[in-house]
Amino acid sequence: MSVETAADPPAVGGEADPEVLATVVAAESVLSRRFGSKIRLSGPEDLGGSERSVVLRVRVAASPFSLPRTLVLKRYLEPPDQPCDSFVREAASYQLFTALASEDRMCPELFAHGADARLVVLEDLGGAPTLADKLLGDDARSAERALLSWSRSLGRLHATTAGREADFDALERRLTPPELKDPLAVDGAKALLELPALLEAQLDVPTPAEAVEHARTSRSLLETGRHRAFSPSDSCPDNNLITNRGVRFLDFEGGCVRNAIFDAAYLRVPFPSCWCPFGLPAGMTDAMVAGWRAEVRVVWPDLDDDSVLLPRLLDAQLFWVWLTTWQFFTRPEAAQSHSSSLADTPPDTLVLIERWRRLAESAEAAGVHEVAAHSARVADALRAHFGRDEPLALYPAFR
Repeated sequence: MSVETAADPPAVGGEADPEVLATVVAAESVLSRRFGSKIRLSGPEDLGGSERSVVLRVRVAASPFSLPRTLVLKRYLEPPDQPCDSFVREAASYQLFTALASEDRMCPELFAHGADARLVVLEDLGGAPTLADKLLGDDARSAERALLSWSRSLGRLHATTAGREADFDALERRLTPPELKDPLAVDGAKALLELPALLEAQLDVPTPAEAVEHARTSRSLLETGRHRAFSPSDSCPDNNLITNRGVRFLDFEGGCVRNAIFDAAYLRVPFPSCWCPFGLPAGMTDAMVAGWRAEVRVVWPDLDDDSVLLPRLLDAQLFWVWLTTWQFFTRPEAAQSHSSSLADTPPDTLVLIERWRRLAESAEAAGVHEVAAHSARVADALRAHFGRDEPLALYPAFR
């Protein structure tokens, strides 16, 4: 199919933008090499990237092939002489899923990628709402359905990619493999080691030996060979589209293969890789974990056993809370960046307090009383330190 309309000048906000122009030109080159014939793109629309990347929607203005009418481009802006692990992870992630059957893809299809340009050309999923849109709306039932669909989709993603670590590693080797297989490896280990001294210095709260031992156990989850599958790494509400074909995951800058229990604990914290989450209604987290578990039991039947899953889930939850607390105090600029789609976000301090409160609750339910008592003391100390007595508000959809 060929469309003969003239290409529009690449522009955002009515003015030519050099990075937009460079992205469109690079995408035309990458697509033309991929398909062996000239392809022209037009009408770039800024979809809101970041300081590190440009993300655009473009029209296919001329092509001898049956390409979709629109595509999404993402180009990383790091200097060419510097490594760009984010591009490598993203390109390898989309390649991994594009090689699967369409019903197992659960993300946009990859049409082309260019290592020199650090660019991926993706399927355009249109104007589907994100999970964030559902949670910030006014329909509680719709938000609940979206959360449950997302948690089950996360489980299907893990079940589908279990045993594919070698495939993912091979795809990264075709590019330039990241220095670290798992982005959590360095910061996670450092946070678990340093947090007890930090809590004592900042909040005058000592950490009991049992809590330190659970931190060591949670660190070992990073290295275990069991229950490993692909992880999006940053599955915050903005990065999940609720489409008529199910949930579609976006943004694989941190995509890697790791222990899937970390993503399951993501449902419990919740959303630890961002600092904009509100609270969830009672019982919602348990329902989400149950949905995830229903999908992964097909490949990991041992996780049907509470004595196997629940201790690991608590250790991974502790990992996320300790890591994000360490980030909060040591890297506030990086740690406390809010999602750009949320106009009214909860205070970071309330988010942090709620994470410790939930950890105390989970540990008490599991009978790990020293961890529960320590977590409750930290939550109380944070309330006093920041002068916050109010609870974290629920997402607008559940108010």
